[in-house]
Amino acid sequence: MTDSDDAPALPSMKLHLEPENPEALANLCGQFDEHLKLIEQRLGVEIRNRGSAFQLLGDLELIRAVSDILQQLYADAVKGETITPERVHLNLQQAGIEQLQSELLREDKEVSIRTRKMLIRPRGENQQKYVRSIHQHDVNFGIGPAGTGKTYLAVACAVEALEREEVSRILLVRPAVEAGEKLGFLPGDLAQKVDPYLRPLYDALYEMIGFEKVAKLIEKNVIEVAPLAYMRGRTLNGSFVILDESQNTTREQMKMFLTRIGFGSTAVITGDVTQVDLPKGTRSGLLHAMEVLKGVKGIGFTHFTARDVVRHPLVQHIVQAYESFEKRENARKDEH
Repeated sequence: MTDSDDAPALPSMKLHLEPENPEALANLCGQFDEHLKLIEQRLGVEIRNRGSAFQLLGDLELIRAVSDILQQLYADAVKGETITPERVHLNLQQAGIEQLQSELLREDKEVSIRTRKMLIRPRGENQQKYVRSIHQHDVNFGIGPAGTGKTYLAVACAVEALEREEVSRILLVRPAVEAGEKLGFLPGDLAQKVDPYLRPLYDALYEMIGFEKVAKLIEKNVIEVAPLAYMRGRTLNGSFVILDESQNTTREQMKMFLTRIGFGSTAVITGDVTQVDLPKGTRSGLLHAMEVLKGVKGIGFTHFTARDVVRHPLVQHIVQAYESFEKRENARKDEH
């Protein structure tokens, strides 16, 4: 049974779950209220409860939908069914609540990323759109030239999610195919072989968290670094996963990576389709994914251009010069 309570500052709704059943209530809430916290984090609502009496605060449409979800899950719990975080997540998906939340977010609202050490304000329309998309979708693609902030902003969002306990770890992934080099020909153990390729990710982490803290988190596997080839067979739950330089994945590698994503995870895939270092005749997995996944609900795409470059002004002119040259070259090929 529900009834509205019109608070002037923030809309709220009262909900009383019936019949009284302490075991079912504990099942619904989860250990240390983890199920309620999951709903709060994913939807930006507040859930207060004393026993089976609940108060929901947030956007009115959202809290009405949350009320329906809680009643459905409680009814299942009363029947003796086990409520898990995965079950909560699936119910949210099936009810389309997260999609409703995305629609309610104002597109013109400026977004920012807040970590303990710094406040990061995305520059320009595309960076704003990119961060907004990461906040709203479980899978996001950031595609465009170097210097547009794709990787830096993805790392910032990952740190923010980790510090808010929305995820339990950060996973940094990169294909080890750069300028014709292969891992086997590089000196050192696996970590030393992969480290040079992940330097931009490390640099961003050091700036946002600090060198010593990053080292401790890596030691505890809270931050994990892995070449893409080592992802096969894994399922990633409760993680923020960044696949950097994804233009150097094959079609098979990209599909393998995307199918590793589990419950409560966010994946950001970054790449520059003009910088493919794969052997001739091998199609980029990023280009293929852009075609295959176009229009799939729940996946965000942000396309950056030379205008979004935030490095030295000359870099923007260099990128534009290369783009113009490639267009002319492609036009000449089409003529012949």
